[in-house]
Amino acid sequence: MNRPAPLEIVVAGGGTAGWMAAAVLSRFVGEAASITLVESDAIGTVGVGEATIPQIHNLIIGLGIDQAEFMRATNASFKLGIEFAGWLKPGESYIHSFGYVGRGVGLIPFRQLWLRGRSLGVAGDYGEYSYNVAAARAGRFAKGANGPNQPELAYAYHFDATLLAKLLRGYAEERGVVRVEGMIEQVERDPASGNINALKLNGDRHVAGQLFIDCTGFRSLLLGDTLGVPFEDWTHWLPCDTAVAVPSDGGGQFRPYTQSLARPAGWQWRIPLQHRTGNGHVFCSQFMSVDEASTLLLANLEGEALADPRPIRFTTGHRREFWSHNCVALGLAAGFMEPLESTSIHLVQSALDRLLKLLPNDLTDLSTARAMFNRLSNGEWARIRDFLILHYVANAREGEPFWDHCRAIEIPETLAEKMALFAESGLLVREEDELFLDDSWGQVMIGQGLEPRNYSPLADNVPGEDIGPFLASLAKSTKTRAQAIPTHRDFINQMLGCAGEVTQ
Repeated sequence: MNRPAPLEIVVAGGGTAGWMAAAVLSRFVGEAASITLVESDAIGTVGVGEATIPQIHNLIIGLGIDQAEFMRATNASFKLGIEFAGWLKPGESYIHSFGYVGRGVGLIPFRQLWLRGRSLGVAGDYGEYSYNVAAARAGRFAKGANGPNQPELAYAYHFDATLLAKLLRGYAEERGVVRVEGMIEQVERDPASGNINALKLNGDRHVAGQLFIDCTGFRSLLLGDTLGVPFEDWTHWLPCDTAVAVPSDGGGQFRPYTQSLARPAGWQWRIPLQHRTGNGHVFCSQFMSVDEASTLLLANLEGEALADPRPIRFTTGHRREFWSHNCVALGLAAGFMEPLESTSIHLVQSALDRLLKLLPNDLTDLSTARAMFNRLSNGEWARIRDFLILHYVANAREGEPFWDHCRAIEIPETLAEKMALFAESGLLVREEDELFLDDSWGQVMIGQGLEPRNYSPLADNVPGEDIGPFLASLAKSTKTRAQAIPTHRDFINQMLGCAGEVTQ
């Protein structure tokens, strides 16, 4: 069999999405493809301090990047979960952590034992049984198991997205990716097939290709503007449409978790990096102006602001197709999922994984691969959407117009079914390889005040008098283990060999 000619791949746009695409493609299909990335220094990126989920490890390991090198290059810190403060009501908070909560007994899930314990009056707060939550609350972090037969901390990262793009650019260019500086003035299409043939740049230059990756941000220059793929607007479910972002000195605690702080018309994020803190205020412009949101954000920084608040307008939703003709959109060109659960980097990563698995050698007929890609992508986005909606609709912040509006949202049937099943007896079922596992759904549902009416009959297999001691022992051991590991700051200093440098 003759070896096919190298595939010509053109990535339109840089930033995190563009350079991630270039790095991944150069690593896994670089021998069979020529890869060109077109970007202009005159066009800024949306990137701010970025939080991630544990799937980011697959990217770092897959690219063969040393973890310490990655953390040093991106000023990264560790993330054990997200604290949601005030989301149920003012003064209350919970942490949606990575990893498992508690420990099941045989076939009996821990949550069912906890629900039975609660009915007996012997259960503590749900987070007391999570090693990740205990370590997060104590400001501590470690890698590896802390004792025999003990689970490890599950973690992700906070990092500077601009520095990540720089790291990935160097990686990609070392592997043959060619960067072309220029503004895209026109997208040229084949009149018969409708496929994209080339990008026309300023200076009457042309970059031709067979497969195009649209990473042009909110403009969606290729998939949206040129190919006319419509946008699926989810504002009726997720009404926040604006953010203001500002970096600050790293005052306060060097937390190993993200903070999401409920505000009158939305929420504020805090993302601790080694050298600064990323801050932002996501809100609904129907209930608050940019000036009001900026003032509120600046009043709630833990350190001195390092810039003026930068407004970012957005519409939550996605292009109806993620792959049309010979063009695949990634990142903001594909859609926007507000950063409530730190899924933006993952959605780029999972799309690239999907593309690598489905991309054929012969691009003559892409219809089957394209249809599968779009079906799987639509399913992934819809399940994440439901998870985000849950945070908003399940609130008890009565008397606040924005939050009253959120409670009245008519939710998708898929979410309604999941909430109804949980309300019956705390049951959850994972469908269609959805991103968030039942421990994540359970933590948020319980944290948002959803009260199951009963528990599974499986929990009755444990004698009632044993439930209290079991839960108490588990809570005690979890706290003890967390207190025995280093502080977040000390662990990073030791890992990077820079004692005293990370001293926020």
